[in-house]
Amino acid sequence: MSFEQRMIEVNGVELSTESFGRPEHPAILLVHGAGHSLLAWEEDFVRRLVAGGRYVIRYDSRDAGLSTNYPAGAPAYELRDLVADAACLIEALGLTSAHVVGMSQGAAIGQLLALDHPGRVASLTLASATPGGPGHEHPDLPRMSADLQALFAEEDPGPDWSDRAGVIDYLVEAERPFAAASRPFDEAGMRAMAARVAGRTRNIAAQLTNPFMIDAGEPWRGRLGQITAPTLVLHGTEDPMFPIEHGRALAEEIPGARFMAMEQTGHEVFPRAQWDTVVDAILDHTRAFRPV
Repeated sequence: MSFEQRMIEVNGVELSTESFGRPEHPAILLVHGAGHSLLAWEEDFVRRLVAGGRYVIRYDSRDAGLSTNYPAGAPAYELRDLVADAACLIEALGLTSAHVVGMSQGAAIGQLLALDHPGRVASLTLASATPGGPGHEHPDLPRMSADLQALFAEEDPGPDWSDRAGVIDYLVEAERPFAAASRPFDEAGMRAMAARVAGRTRNIAAQLTNPFMIDAGEPWRGRLGQITAPTLVLHGTEDPMFPIEHGRALAEEIPGARFMAMEQTGHEVFPRAQWDTVVDAILDHTRAFRPV
């Protein structure tokens, strides 16, 4: 399988990218969530998409991994800047458009990409998402779980960012409340992932703080009916951040969107137990709608 690492300058910043597969195949752009980096999309998962005949790109957004970062607590950008970054990245990669797969904040970016840069989006796959984006109020939809509300109400001092072992512990425990309660938490797997994340970042403090501080801008839920990209919505049945009603509402408000529930899944990047189902669904979705 061909593989290429590149630092690509777009929209005034440098983004670290990794591309897998053959560029002539339909392109999938993976957009990670807040606090994550391109490592959130595990390489074995990416390889399954490539084996299905896809050209897959994962990248670090601002403040993530090896991309441009800002002082922790002072992000000099907004959500719309991340949207523009993704649109410019698709162009810089020499693509007319890409199949965009986004999770959580990445799904918010995907929604705005499809609205503001429709020519760049061949199809959308939105996972663990809410209609109109995080940070906007949706009184008609259930709130996050009581446990998460209590967690967010507490002041989080964070770890000693210079203590690698402490940072790894912090990363593991930060993911635990978002996982499905009905499935044993994969602490060993999460710890191994946390070690990779801690070892591949310019500024871990910025990665784990800044993306949660940025302005989401004007609500766009009322515009979802304008999305023309074929859309697949994936949502965990046990998502404590955005209960499953958020995913169902998102699918209902995007014309022609398909909804698929992921059993024993919380607000988390696709668990391995779901890979067979999710990979087949993404390959099927992107097979029907190729870039022009």
